[in-house]
Formats: sequence, C-alpha cells, structure tokens
Amino acid sequence: MKTILVLSPHPDFASSVTNALNQESYKVVHRLNVEDAEPLLVHGLVTACVLDAELLGVESVWVIERLRRRDTITPIIAYTDSVQSDWEEEAFLRGVTHVLTKPVRPRLVNSILESLAKPAAASKSPTYTRAQDAGPSRSNQIAVSQSSAAPGQTLGILRDFSCILTHSLDAEAMLKQFLQFLREMLSINRSAVFLAQPVEGQSSKNNPAGLRRLKSVAALGISSGLLQHLELSFESGVGGHLMRSGRILRRDSEEARMDQEIQREFDLLGAQVAVPILDRETMVGVAIFDSRLTGESLVNRELELIFHLLGQVGLGLRNIWLHDQLADNHEMMTNVLRELSSACVVVSRDLKVLHANKSARRHFGRKNERTGGLEFSDIPQALGSKIYQVLKTGVALEPFDFEPQNSPGTLYKITIVPFQSENAAITTSALLTADDLTQSERLKKLELETANLRLVQTMADRLAHEVGNALVPISTHHQLLAEKINDPEFRESLDHAMGDGVKRVTRLINQMRFLARDGFLEQEVFPVQKLIEDAYQEAMRQQPSQSALLKMESGGRPFIISGNRPALKHAFSEILLNAIQANPKGGQVGVRLQAGGVDEGQSLTIEVQDTGEGFSAEAARKIPAPFYTTRNVGLGLGLAVTRKIIESHHGKLEIVPSPSGIVRVSLPVEQATVSGAV
Repeated sequence: MKTILVLSPHPDFASSVTNALNQESYKVVHRLNVEDAEPLLVHGLVTACVLDAELLGVESVWVIERLRRRDTITPIIAYTDSVQSDWEEEAFLRGVTHVLTKPVRPRLVNSILESLAKPAAASKSPTYTRAQDAGPSRSNQIAVSQSSAAPGQTLGILRDFSCILTHSLDAEAMLKQFLQFLREMLSINRSAVFLAQPVEGQSSKNNPAGLRRLKSVAALGISSGLLQHLELSFESGVGGHLMRSGRILRRDSEEARMDQEIQREFDLLGAQVAVPILDRETMVGVAIFDSRLTGESLVNRELELIFHLLGQVGLGLRNIWLHDQLADNHEMMTNVLRELSSACVVVSRDLKVLHANKSARRHFGRKNERTGGLEFSDIPQALGSKIYQVLKTGVALEPFDFEPQNSPGTLYKITIVPFQSENAAITTSALLTADDLTQSERLKKLELETANLRLVQTMADRLAHEVGNALVPISTHHQLLAEKINDPEFRESLDHAMGDGVKRVTRLINQMRFLARDGFLEQEVFPVQKLIEDAYQEAMRQQPSQSALLKMESGGRPFIISGNRPALKHAFSEILLNAIQANPKGGQVGVRLQAGGVDEGQSLTIEVQDTGEGFSAEAARKIPAPFYTTRNVGLGLGLAVTRKIIESHHGKLEIVPSPSGIVRVSLPVEQATVSGAV
C-alpha cells in the first residue's frame, strides 16, 4: 500500500482526496503544514505529496521550496482553484510535478499517481531535462523533472561521491575531489572554495575573531596565481554578504549589483554565483561557481542541491579541524608525558600497555627487550596486581611506597587511578605514576641527621651551661668547707646551695626524661583540681615566692581526666612556674577550668593567666620551640616538654598573644568522667 501525503489547512480537502483514491492501494496521511510532515518527508515514507495551493502567489511558492528542502524526490501534485500561467510556471520550476484545478477528480488523480509510481519503482534518482520555453525571460532556464534512472547510473553517482570520503582527513584534497564531482555531475565551468583558516589550537566557535579572512584551498578552472593574491572577507564583499544573509548570492541579483566590492570579486573570479558553506554552527567558507561549460546558468534546484551538499562538506571540514586539534593536543600531551621524570604507564582493561614514557621504560622495562616497548608482564607483580584491582573495582588506591626486590634501597611513591568514560561506570584504563623518591629520601635522612647533630650540639652546650650554673655555688662552698665547717651561717648557706642545685639538676633530668619518651603506658584517673594544686606546689619549690597566689575557678564543677599523672603534673608545673617567674615581685596566678570544644562535656580547657607583661605575637609563636627562652637562666625546654606531654595525651597547648600572659591547654575528657562529685 502506498502512502499519499496531503498538505492542507482544510480537513475537507484531505477528505475529498481520500474519497477519490482507491482505498486498497493508497493510504492518505493529512498534515497541516510542512513542519508537521517533516519526519515523513525526510525518511522518504510517502509515494506522492498532494498540496492544497489555494493561496496563489509567493506564499505557496515558499511552501514548495520548504517541501523540496526536506525531500527532493517525492512527486508533488498542486491543486488550485484557478490556474495562473506565471504561478504555474514558477511552481514547475520549483519542482512541482503536476498542477491541477479543483475539485479533485478521482479518475485523473488515480491515473497520475499510477503513472508516477511506475518510474519511481525503478529508481528515484533525479535526472535533468530541458523544459519548454515559457517566455523570453525563461528561455535559458532548465527544469528538473522526475524520471527513471538505471540502477547502474545510481551506483555510479554513489561511487563517485564516495571517492570524497577517502579524503575525510585532508580538507584540501576532499574539496578538490568535491569540485571535480560537481563538474562531472553538473558540467560547471569554474569553481573555487574559500575557507576560514582556524587558529592553531582553537576551533572556529572558540575564536571567531581569528577567522575573518578566507583563503582559497581548492579550485577548478581558475588561475592559481590569482588565488594566491586574492582573499575574501567575512566583513565585506561576497563573504560579508553571505555571512549576514546566509543565502545563495547570484551575480545578477539586485543586492549584488548595488555593491561594487561584490561585483569586483565576481569579475576577478569569473563567477556567477556564491554559496555559503555552513557547519550547523557558523559559516566556515564560501564556494564560488561559474555557469556550465555550455554557457547556461545553474538553476535554483541545482543550487539548492549544491547548498545541501556543501552543508555536509562543512560538517566534514569541522570534523577535520577537530581531528587536527585533537591530534595536536595528543602529540603535545605525549611529548609532555614522555619527558616527565615520573614514570607514567596507562594500562587498558585487557591488560595492554597503551602508553609508557621514557622513565617507565627505564624503571620497569627489561633489558634486551625484543619489541623495545613496555609490556604488562614487565611491570613488577606487586604493582600489576594493584593495577588489576583498580581496573576491576574502578576505585583509586591511596598513594603508597614501593621498593623493588631487584633494587634494594630504591623507593618509589606509587599512585594508581582509574579512567572512566562520562556515560559509563566501567573503567576503561588505569594510570600508574611512579615517583622515584630514592634521592629525596636520602636527602631527607641527611637533613634529619644534620638537624639532630645541630640539636645535640645545642643541647650539649645548654646542658653544660645549666649544670655548670647549678654546680658553681656547690663548688664554692666545697672550697670553703674545711675552713668554715663549724660556722653556722656557712652551713646554712651550704644547705641552701646544695638544695638549689639539686632542684635545678632534678628539673633538668625530668625534662630530659619526658623529652626522650614517645608515650606513656601508665594511665590512671584523677581529678584535675588536685593535679593543678600539686603542680603549683612543685612550681613554688622551684621558684619560692611568698606573694604568688593561686586562684582556681571551675564554676563549682569538678573535672576528672585520665592519663599519666606524673607527666601531666610536670607539664602544669612548668606552665605555672613560667607564670610565677613572669612577675618576681608577686601577684596572682589564675587558673580557669571549663568544659568546651565541639561537644561540650567531652573536652576540658584549662587557662592559666599571670599578671606579667604578656606575650607578643612573635614570642607566642617561638616560646614552645626547644631552647627558646627570654631569661638568662634555664634551657628553654620547659614549654617544649610541656607541649610534647600535652600532645601525647591528645591535647593542645596554645600561647595566646595578650597584654597579660595566657597559656591555654585543651585535653579530651571522657563523658563518663565529668560527674557531679569527686
């Protein structure tokens, strides 16, 4: 059964066509306009189109043109109320097969459809025949009619056009082949194609400013010397007009005659018509054509065919440019990866090495390898299993260290990440990067050893100085011991000197002991208030001061923490000793305890404040560092040891820059240890 498309704004006309046709042979499909019928026309699903051309004049001609843009083969039967010779002539030139007057006569329309169906069964290829002269102004026109074509001729046309595809990655060769194809099909005398040259690394869409000039890339019948010195522009002349209008431009059209630049370019090229080349986004070039070899002009139907073919060529040109850009980017990335000091290996899902740079071949490649490339079997087994895991799971691995068995002492930092396409979750390949850390690790160890040596040197110097200060009074009294042993005042001085020296050395020993420890195994639960009171008494023994008072605020809420009590006692005694030493004349040391942190009740903040001069921003930053001190005595290790003890208990020590000295300690507290009674 054949399908007949009826285009009419009136359903009654479609009904009359349906009633006139043989219901067993034809199926009528009614559409209001060309846009609604586009799927049927584009896919060639209709045998013939019956057009209700009730409105004679320009509007009906436009409808015919839109039909032919979507379907150049299907016969068109136009029905009118009355026939006007000018309109009928224009309709035939636009591709209408028959023009009939209303009403619809069943015998006539069935006969016409049967006659149209017979040649269509053989082939739907258009052939070109001379039309009868319609008048003096139409004597040189050529109309296109639908007639049968032999299958061999159709295959020949397809074979010739397919030759263009062999140059799908070479724009110049493709265009020359296309122009040759048009010459063989339409006998065009001269032709040329001017293209905008894309800036390297950028497409025409991303850089329109760099595409204002059009250079000739292919031509037939035009001197190459002329084309070397002639360029078109998107801003003026033929190129400018096509850029603004997007339509075919004839040399004898009124708009072309009024522009001297357009006429000059047509004269230089000896051309009669210009056709824009579009890639569905923008105009990429201009095609210039002369008349036929016989001197006859190209008709509108032929120019429409050329316009649509050039649209496909424009898409091909855009693909060529994108391919060239992609190839350039790929070459650049290959060069970058090849010269990287890090080893880079890309492995596909089937465990084939897609890329390996020079570093990868140097680190993982085998000696005397036949192929000269890297294979998956060359990668160490431990790394190969990791790559396989990433390919199967699609999950990247955390960077890890790797030391090859055949190269002890060599250390790599390995990273393995999957590559996945945007539209699929399947891992297509995996990238392995290996950074050789051997030299850097050696340098780090050397720097650490050097720093340790400097630390030992500084510590030895400070220890000698501090122990010497503690021994001077004892040594002096030892020299006078034989003479003044019976002097009560001397014995009292000796006792004071020995006690002070013992305290200083004992504190120094404790600092060294806690500084050397990495952790504390002994853990116990104890109240914080009692710990601070004991630490205050210890600090007072180190720096007696009758006027230094301790004021503790806890809001009446006791706090209990767990940890190593001797270590925490030493830490707080160092903090309180610094607070006492900040004001030798006396004053008050305030301690405030409060629950706080992200989850109140599970952390404890202990803030110690003295009445001294406070800390500047620079001093607050340097004070916790080892051997930094603002006094003439001491090693400067007190707060450094304190910070280590606090941090080993998962706490934090903070020196607050302020006019008065504030030291803040945060310690984690188990929720169960915060209770209402001790």
